Amino acid sequence: MTASQLDSVSPEERLRRWRLLLGGPTRSGQSADGTGCTLSDQDARLDAALAALYDQAPYGKEGKSKGKRTAGLGSSAPSVAAWLSEVRELFPQDTVRVLQADAVDRLGLRTLLLEPELMEQIEPDIHMAATLMSLKDVMPDTAKETARVVVRKVVDELMRRLAEPLRSAVSGSLNRSQRNNRPRHSEIDWSRTILKNLRHYQPEQRTIVPDRLVGYGRARRSLKDIVLCLDQSGSMASSVVYAGVFGAVLASLPAVSTRVVVFDTEVVDLSEQLSDPVDVLFGVQLGGGTDINRALGYCQGVIQRPEDTILVLISDLYEGGNERQMLGRARALVDAGVRVIALLALDDDGSPGYDHRVAAAYAGMGIPTFACTPAHFPELMATAIAGGDVNAWAASQGIATARAEEEKLTN
Repeated sequence: MTASQLDSVSPEERLRRWRLLLGGPTRSGQSADGTGCTLSDQDARLDAALAALYDQAPYGKEGKSKGKRTAGLGSSAPSVAAWLSEVRELFPQDTVRVLQADAVDRLGLRTLLLEPELMEQIEPDIHMAATLMSLKDVMPDTAKETARVVVRKVVDELMRRLAEPLRSAVSGSLNRSQRNNRPRHSEIDWSRTILKNLRHYQPEQRTIVPDRLVGYGRARRSLKDIVLCLDQSGSMASSVVYAGVFGAVLASLPAVSTRVVVFDTEVVDLSEQLSDPVDVLFGVQLGGGTDINRALGYCQGVIQRPEDTILVLISDLYEGGNERQMLGRARALVDAGVRVIALLALDDDGSPGYDHRVAAAYAGMGIPTFACTPAHFPELMATAIAGGDVNAWAASQGIATARAEEEKLTN
């Protein structure tokens, strides 16, 4: 700031800026450091974000400033991802870069990333992968290679656990969606064959002599189009990792055409990178704003066969764009025949925070809206592909849907 610009700043604004610069504990928004400056709600968020980074010592060191707040990022990887999302929302882009770079240094991650032998001693998990994805833009090139190795380990483990259940569930559902009347013995659908031939029941023999066999047909290419639309906000970090893996698995199935679209206030189509889920994840920019309306608008433009398309929106539904238009787009997609499913989370972390009002609006449109664990995702997709009732399936699995929650509140 130039001297002339500083002269134009009011005394109150100067005091506010000094308060944010110096920090200090607060009691009900009132500064306890002697400035007497009261923080607004927005300033309190700014102050908390700065305190989380600067009012504590780096990992493994004792704090040197008594009286400072001790709550901060700590060693929790989910907290780091949430903090990164918060600072992207609160500060200008140039300031965000400085804060992220300081976070890498103060949290001890730089040493970890630059020493592969140390990295090999830790057990990578999904939260570590999400944090590394969040920090990738401030890493040196050598660190990025180490980070990719860690994320690759996480992805390989997820693929080992989740790929085959998803392939089996989806392939079985696809095969059953196309039937033929000249099946081989292994392809006969006995339930439908019996129903079609009840009129040929022979009482004397107590059997049915079928004149028509109904079988499961062979799935043709691109039987279904699947679009995974992923919210990149920091709170969705673990969900993005799981969704990236599932997107790569779905893309490997010849009977479906798969797209992965990620969004914050911008929309990026990562479908060309689905051959490698690590490339997908490193194409994600975790944090920032949320414009679901723009993301759904993009999806509307790429959907060519609405009645054969399943759109899975993975988001906490906190809309930062035009909410009215967003709800209108969701309605238009449903009316066009697209099977829309809203997953409030795709992880194992428990009950997610989400916009209950928007979730209720989605449920009112007939859009199944609930949080899903990775273990449930294969059967969810199989049910959707087969044209089943996704809400009923969720209820059978003990999953609370937004529609069920609304019904409880109204009764």
